[in-house]
Amino acid sequence: MIDLATRYDVLVVGGGNAALCAAITARLAGRSVLVLEAAPKFYRGGNTRHTRNMRCAHDEGNEVLTGPYKEDEFWDDLVRVTGGNMDEALARLTIARSKELWDWMNAQGVRFQPSLGGTLSLGRTNAFFLGGGRAMLNALYRRAEDLGVAIAYDAEVVDLEIDGGFFLGASVRIAGRNETVRAATLVAASGGFESNIEWLKESWGPAAENFLIRGTRYNRGTLLRVLRDKGVDLRGDPTQCHAVAIDARSPKFDGGIVTRLDCVVFGIVVNREAARFYDEGEDFWPKRYAIWGRLIAGQPDQIGYIVFDAKAKGLFMPSVYPPIEAPTLTALANALDLDPARLQATVAGFNAAVRPGSFDPARLDDCRTEGLTPPKSHWARTVDVAPFYAYPVRPGITFTYLATRIDERARMIMRDGSRAANMFAAGEIMAGNVMGRGYLAGLGMTIGSVFGRIAGAEAAAHARN
Repeated sequence: MIDLATRYDVLVVGGGNAALCAAITARLAGRSVLVLEAAPKFYRGGNTRHTRNMRCAHDEGNEVLTGPYKEDEFWDDLVRVTGGNMDEALARLTIARSKELWDWMNAQGVRFQPSLGGTLSLGRTNAFFLGGGRAMLNALYRRAEDLGVAIAYDAEVVDLEIDGGFFLGASVRIAGRNETVRAATLVAASGGFESNIEWLKESWGPAAENFLIRGTRYNRGTLLRVLRDKGVDLRGDPTQCHAVAIDARSPKFDGGIVTRLDCVVFGIVVNREAARFYDEGEDFWPKRYAIWGRLIAGQPDQIGYIVFDAKAKGLFMPSVYPPIEAPTLTALANALDLDPARLQATVAGFNAAVRPGSFDPARLDDCRTEGLTPPKSHWARTVDVAPFYAYPVRPGITFTYLATRIDERARMIMRDGSRAANMFAAGEIMAGNVMGRGYLAGLGMTIGSVFGRIAGAEAAAHARN
């Protein structure tokens, strides 16, 4: 049993990658640490359970990473996907400190494997976890427990005592009652508010009812709202989020990585009116897959359909659900409850605009459309070989970007501009500082690991002093 009456040096709120990186770092510095995880033990770890890889800068390849991925290239990629919507100093710090993650994670017992295939093309830039996110998470929990970190589950922090930017204590709902926990420092690493549909509706309106929550059901944003109400400054747009196109047949919560669809670049995407609405071949999939959730969210009834033919089948990692198959476009339209004439007209117009080239999923090839709005810039091939297939897709929200504002020491910044004396943040709850919009595959884990370590070290130093 965890003694909540003990005054710990560092209180970490959250149970995912960022929280554990903070807890391990603070414990290695000799401080006593308590981790409060709102979820039951089986569901511990937030969205870390659903991850597969981590993006990290490195000057040369190794047994897993196939080549160098230097800081300048990482920076260029980040600027491209965010459009510069970020705190540059924190973003550059994230990239620079990401070079430490390979060695540090291995030292904590995390193991890696070569990249998966398909449309990801991440073998050079991203390190994949052996056994996936849950295995990575289990390794970090084993390390934390071996070091003597105290961990409580089903323990949701519902309020904080803060005086002039100084953290004094937390009110924790555990076993049906509220308990007070005292600590010298606080590290907030409890994620965003993506599973709080009512909060999403404050910005998105009724459309949010049609969103599927690809990540954990336990990220309700309780701590984020408490921090806001206690004077911590927030940064970002509450409608910005990591939102991918996932199979519309997925569960409301916790569908995870297997519900994502990677076949957009190999076909066309239409809405309820059977009309295309965006360039499916704009850029490599890892740099564009996270825009498709928002695109679908902007369509009627928040639904779309990825349509492709027999030529494309087998070129991508399939969803856990099989595609809808039909011998003709008319039959496919009927199966999707779309207007057959409209779908046939859309496909015919697309096919007529395709300019043949050398099809190559591994590069920005010259297969494109001409005179078509919106265009398809790469990987454009006619959709004309039966049978025909489709996946229905809805917005799948993984995490939100509304963030606690922090500085380079992971200290929270109050609305009056002052730095909190003993409150730090890491992971999704502050990730919006580094990416105000857009996404790069594996970046969430990078931010969580980098700032988890920074927050843990700073909290430990404050507690010691």
